[in-house]
Amino acid sequence: MSSTILVVEDEPAIQELIAVNLSFAGHKVLRAFNVEQAHTLIRAELPDLILLDWMLPGASGLSMARALRADERTRSVPIIMLTAKGSEQDKVDGLEAGADDYITKPFSPKELMARIKAVLRRRAPQLTDDVIDVAGLRLDPVTHRLTGNGKALHIGPTEFRLLHFFMTHPERVFSRAQLLDQVWGDHVFVEERTVDVHIRRLRKALEPSSHDAHVETVRGSGYRFTNQITSH
Repeated sequence: MSSTILVVEDEPAIQELIAVNLSFAGHKVLRAFNVEQAHTLIRAELPDLILLDWMLPGASGLSMARALRADERTRSVPIIMLTAKGSEQDKVDGLEAGADDYITKPFSPKELMARIKAVLRRRAPQLTDDVIDVAGLRLDPVTHRLTGNGKALHIGPTEFRLLHFFMTHPERVFSRAQLLDQVWGDHVFVEERTVDVHIRRLRKALEPSSHDAHVETVRGSGYRFTNQITSH
């Protein structure tokens, strides 16, 4: 599934190599040569993952990682540090600054892609292509097919994204604002009540196989997808 990845790397040849491989894998690539450019891009569009070089002109990647983790808007964006520094202490410093993973130069594009996939699966499972099956409800992100107990269910694109997010984050309660950020994007200005409309549509799409009961309203808090089969 396509993700937006920000590459913060000051060496043009390395930046180009990474960007080409990411684009080839179907990702949208944003590029920055320094921390200032990176922050400008992040203000305009929140990326799904950041590849961050340690040694950058001006402010270091390490200080940028700390700043991203201190800001509520960017706190949960996965970060992979890229660096020529390979000592154990450097790795500890990178991870303590908030990086999710650490890759030492030189690295193969194949290794980088595997690391990206692993971090996304861990931190943002809704961005992976894995088929999800919960109690007979089967969602395939690649073909955009949804079946309930083997029967095809008809669902709109927004409801599909909403269900994909729910199924990859089961048993957790999300407020309307959180769902808007995660499913619609944090720069899309939509009324919070819009979420209620799409929840109703989602439940209606799941009714034929009785999976609508998995989408629960948590009074005063928001919504939750539960793996437990609830009787009507």
